[in-house]
Amino acid sequence: MDDNEKDQLIDAQKQVIGILFEVIKRLQANNDLDEEYFQILSKGVKNESRVSEIQNERAENAKIVGRLLEQLEI
Repeated sequence: MDDNEKDQLIDAQKQVIGILFEVIKRLQANNDLDEEYFQILSKGVKNESRVSEIQNERAENAKIVGRLLEQLEI
């Protein structure tokens, strides 16, 4: 394996690590949002605007995770 191939392999590994880091970050954010969501519901507080924001954030994170995972399939 020549130096150019090694450099390409290292770059590919860095990209995969970066993608996986972002996926983990987004999934952790969704876990945090879930916790907040359940706290709001358990308190019985009428905070529909925050519940809606949480649902939107979770959906956006899920879309981003999906796109990132598609990049790994290439």
